[in-house]
Amino acid sequence: MTEWLLALVPTYGLWLLASVTFLACLALPVPCSILMLTAGGFVASEDLVLWQVIMAALSGAILGDQIGYRIGLLGGHGFLARLAIHPTRGKLITRAVNLMNSRGALGIFFTRWLFAPVGPWANFAAGATKFHYLRFTFWAIAGEAVWVSLYVLLGYSFAGNIEAASEMAGSALGILAGAAAMLGFGYWLVMSRRQVPSN
Repeated sequence: MTEWLLALVPTYGLWLLASVTFLACLALPVPCSILMLTAGGFVASEDLVLWQVIMAALSGAILGDQIGYRIGLLGGHGFLARLAIHPTRGKLITRAVNLMNSRGALGIFFTRWLFAPVGPWANFAAGATKFHYLRFTFWAIAGEAVWVSLYVLLGYSFAGNIEAASEMAGSALGILAGAAAMLGFGYWLVMSRRQVPSN
């Protein structure tokens, strides 16, 4: 299936990219990261346009997040419970809920790119738990922008060498995670210092 989809990128690139990122955000097993890397390679060869590729992938992802949130909102806790019957899905849903409970809006942000396998389940969980809609939307868009930009630009940089770009994506995610952790720790220190009463 992956090879068949990759062969369609030059012809149906933008629509295909939007469709695949949309489906990925609804927990369907499609090779969206590989397609974004490939599309970046086609940008490097001037077969596709960079801003159009990024906007297509981002639009599909945002729409998928919104639909996932609405499905969770309509289905409620009963829907989550039915999904969680399957052990693998149950673990992902539990992780999504725990991330939202412990990290709040940042949990939504990180499940877009750092903990991407949890992302679709976080969409359903956010809706089912009635997570604040505007906060969900803002942080989901911010996270999807990181995810899409990272993969498309890596594909562009490596000009179609998907294997090398995939390895670099893993390293880049680790670096971004470390930077995010340092920023979060710095923020916590500043806030803690403000709460200490001065003598």
